[in-house]
Amino acid sequence: MTESNQLLFFFSALGAFNGLLLSLYFAINAKKNNTNYFLSLLLLVLSIRIVKSVFFYFNPNLSNIFIQIGLSACVLIGPFLFLYLKTNTSTEKTYWIKHVIPSFAIVAVIGILYPYVEYRKIWSTWIVKAIYYQWFIYILLSFKSILPIIQKIRVKESLKKIDVWFLSIYIGVTIIWLAYNFAAYTSYIIGALSFTFLFYLIVLILIFRNNNEPAFFNEREKYKNKEIDKATLSLIDQKLSLMVEKELFLNPNFNLEEAAKELNITKHLLSQYVNEVLGKSFSNLIKEYRIEKAKKLLETEKNLTLESLGYDSGFNSKSTFFTAFKKTTGLTPAEYQKSYSK
Repeated sequence: MTESNQLLFFFSALGAFNGLLLSLYFAINAKKNNTNYFLSLLLLVLSIRIVKSVFFYFNPNLSNIFIQIGLSACVLIGPFLFLYLKTNTSTEKTYWIKHVIPSFAIVAVIGILYPYVEYRKIWSTWIVKAIYYQWFIYILLSFKSILPIIQKIRVKESLKKIDVWFLSIYIGVTIIWLAYNFAAYTSYIIGALSFTFLFYLIVLILIFRNNNEPAFFNEREKYKNKEIDKATLSLIDQKLSLMVEKELFLNPNFNLEEAAKELNITKHLLSQYVNEVLGKSFSNLIKEYRIEKAKKLLETEKNLTLESLGYDSGFNSKSTFFTAFKKTTGLTPAEYQKSYSK
């Protein structure tokens, strides 16, 4: 093995090793948040697949059973990605058994009936393609979980750390799938990608821990086992509509505590409703109401100054109003008023 190949092998293997360490790390943290079991298992099967690629490239005489295990691990990457994102971003109950057991059982049976050592051509021609196709289907299914994050980016809304985390996981797994399906010299690319991706995750963990948020990826834990029943959801929705009709948000000091008092519910329950059902923070929700109010005033009031209009919409300063309006609509208040009057 040449010196350059030795270096490449080192970094590729290090990427897979990092994955195993992260898998162990999240398995331990699963005691605080059960959904981390899915993340731990996702990193584990990714690492198994990457290890197979790396060692097979540098050792073509690798045992066929090891190759079969590495390829078979791919059938669980998609389900674990989907389960991790779905259980963290949705209040709907997800039954992991129907996603994991059938996939695992099918690939196990195929492995027994058509072992890689005897049916290499069938594996390379049909089985591997079917596995990658199943992986891709789960990537598409998982996209629904990160769609709210994409929408935040489109309207230039600030992302939470947990949003960055989920998006990183999704993009990393998707890039690895693309490399396996379309890139030449796959082992080289996957080794580099895996090392970069997993190193990036480690850096994110360290940064967020240093920001005094050691459990940022456990953010949804505070609502664990406290799903809101349908009757309560309907009641909160009605009360929230009344709050909007009364335009209580026009008070610049209106906050979560004031809203909870007005709606006669707990702060915790209101926060959970806004975060889980509406998919946003309370402050962003109030900001949206104020922007909508400002848009109506811009369309109807011609004698108000833009600064006065901002105060009348509930903003406590001109700069805050201009920044929020531009970020949400893509236009300054003056530009919006001009475009509407045309």
